[in-house]
Amino acid sequence: MQGKILIVDAIATNRIVLKVKLRKAFYDVSYATGMVEAVKAVRSDLPDLVICAFALPDGGAAALRRALATHVSTDHIPVIAIGQQEDAAERMTALEAGVHDVLSQPVDETLLLGRVRSLIRAHNTTAEWRMREDTCRALGLAEPEVEFEEQCRCVLVGSDTPQLQKFAAHLRPVLRAKLVLSSTATLMREITIDALPDVFVLVLPKDCNAAMEDLRLISTLRANASAHHTGVIVLQTTPDAGLGAHALDLGADDLMTYGFDAAELALRIKAVMRRKRMGEQLRASVRTGLQAAVFDPLTGLYNRRYAMPHLERISDHARKTGRTFAVMVADLDHFKQINDAYGHSSGDAVLVEVANRLRGSLRSSDMVARIGGEEFLMIMPATDLAESQKAALRICGDISAKPFVVPGSAAAISVTVSIGMAIGGSRSRPEEVQQENGLSLLEEADSALYAAKGRGRNQVNLGRPAA
Repeated sequence: MQGKILIVDAIATNRIVLKVKLRKAFYDVSYATGMVEAVKAVRSDLPDLVICAFALPDGGAAALRRALATHVSTDHIPVIAIGQQEDAAERMTALEAGVHDVLSQPVDETLLLGRVRSLIRAHNTTAEWRMREDTCRALGLAEPEVEFEEQCRCVLVGSDTPQLQKFAAHLRPVLRAKLVLSSTATLMREITIDALPDVFVLVLPKDCNAAMEDLRLISTLRANASAHHTGVIVLQTTPDAGLGAHALDLGADDLMTYGFDAAELALRIKAVMRRKRMGEQLRASVRTGLQAAVFDPLTGLYNRRYAMPHLERISDHARKTGRTFAVMVADLDHFKQINDAYGHSSGDAVLVEVANRLRGSLRSSDMVARIGGEEFLMIMPATDLAESQKAALRICGDISAKPFVVPGSAAAISVTVSIGMAIGGSRSRPEEVQQENGLSLLEEADSALYAAKGRGRNQVNLGRPAA
C-alpha cells in the first residue's frame, strides 16, 4: 500500500474515475460524499491525503480544509481540490484556506499521481517529526511554539532575465520578501550554504530539453544535507504534465502549472515558508528538548528513555494507518573481549564508530538508540519485510566490512554485529495487529537476536510472534 487517500465528491462518476487512477498506483482509497461525512472519516481513519471536489452539498474543498485545521490531529493532512473548470477566484479561495493544490477536470493522470506522491511523501516526513515532538511533550521536554516570521529570502531562478525582472516587479507589492534574481548556471556555480535563501522559485523555459536541464538544480539541493530543507517552487510557463510530475518527484515542494500569477505565487511562497518553518521548529524542538535528557552522552544516539515511548507511538500509528514497520535490536559480537584485550577506552571508541555507521545506514526518518552497553535499537517506520531485511543486512555489512581503528591496538580490529528483527502490523489477523504493542515487538526482536547469536553471530534473524 502506497498510502491512504480519501476521495470526497457527491458525484459517483467522479469518485469512480479517481478510484481507478489511484488504485492502479496501489493506493488505498475510501470515499465520502459530503463535508460532514468527510470530517468524520478523516478523524476516525487519518488518511495521508484528501482529494475533494470544489463543491459539495454541505460545503466544499475550502470549507473542508478549514474544518480539518481546527483539530491538531488533522491539521496537517494535505488536501487537493478538483473543479470542473478553471476559476481564478475559486482557486484563490481554496489556496487561501490552505488547500495544497487545485486541479481542473479532466484531471491529467500523470500530474495527479505526481502531486499525490509529493504530498504523501511530505506528509509522512512531517508526521514522523511530529511524533518525535509528541514524545518530547510526553516527557515534558518540548518548547512552546513561536510565531512564524513573515519576512523571507526568495530567489527567482531562470534563463530569461527580462522575464524574471517582470515577475519580480509584480511580486514585490504582494510579498514581503527579499527577492533576488539568478540564472540556473550561476546559481549552480556560485551558491554557498551561507547564502542559501528560504525559497527558490525555478521558472522553467518553454523548451522541454532546457527545462529538464534546469531541473537538475532540485537534485543538487536535495542531495546536499545543508540545503535539503530549502523550499523549491517550480513555475511552468508552458503546461507539461509529465515535466511537472518529474519536478515533484525530484523533490519540488510546489508546482505552478499554468504560468505566472503574482497573487497565487505569493500565496504559494507563504505556504511553503509556513511548512518550512514549522519543520524547522519541530526539528529544533526535538534537538533542544532531548539533547541533555534523552541522548546517550557517549554515542549521541537516543537512549532507552526516549526510544521506548517513541516505539509505542510508532506502533500506535501503525495500527491506525495499516502500515508495517520494522523493529531491530543489534548487539555487538564478543564486545567484552574488546574491553578485556584493549581497555574500556577502546571499547568506547568502537561504540562511537558503530553509532556513526548505524546512522549512515538508515534513513533520516528512522530512529536508532543505544539501549544497553553494546545493544542498539532501530525503528524503521512505514517499512515492509523486504526493505527491513535489506537494511539489516546492509548494517551487518557496514559494521564488518571495515576494521575499527581504536586506541590500545596497533592494528585495526574486526567487529561484527548480530541483529534480531520484528515487523509490526504484519500479523495474519487484524485483531492480532490491534493487540500488539511496542514492548511485545521489542521482546520478539530480542528473542530473534539471541537466536542469531546462537546460530553463529554476524547475521540477521527474523522473530516470530508468540502463539
